[in-house]
Amino acid sequence: MSTVEFNQQFMHMEQLLLSFAFRLTRNEEDARDLLQETAYKAYKYRTMYQPQTNLRAWLMTIMRNTFINDYRKRKRRQSLSQGREEKSWACPEKEVLGNGGESKVAAQEIWQRINALEDWMRTPFLMYFNGYKYDEIAEHLGIPLGTVKSRIYFARQRLRKELREMYSQDALHDMLSGEIL
Repeated sequence: MSTVEFNQQFMHMEQLLLSFAFRLTRNEEDARDLLQETAYKAYKYRTMYQPQTNLRAWLMTIMRNTFINDYRKRKRRQSLSQGREEKSWACPEKEVLGNGGESKVAAQEIWQRINALEDWMRTPFLMYFNGYKYDEIAEHLGIPLGTVKSRIYFARQRLRKELREMYSQDALHDMLSGEIL
């Protein structure tokens, strides 16, 4: 499908998409922003659209996924800002300084755990951590995309389990030594 044809079909569905965006956002300004973001993504990835398939469904899927992703981002930001407000509320007249040494030790421990992973998990995990996309990792390592995803998943699970155990043991040690009590 040519750019002109794609543009004509998109413009033909614009009012329908705006209506759908309004149902998602319940706000006219946010609906227009969502429509604009959907248009941008649709034009950017128009080569991925399969001709002779339902363009309306494809566009609505882009819009719905964009809305969900934006909602999740806002929710994460909101929970982070609430956490900051609670901390500042606890000591309003004092400036609280973080202990950089504690976070440095934690980061070193995490990197030790990462480096202790078997090579078949560590390599794809580190590549993903460094910003490579799944398909780039698969191509570079010469393995299927599903294998890359599962290896990264297994690495995350192992790290999560080991870090939970590590920190729960430290907390238990502190309690028994009387530092927390």
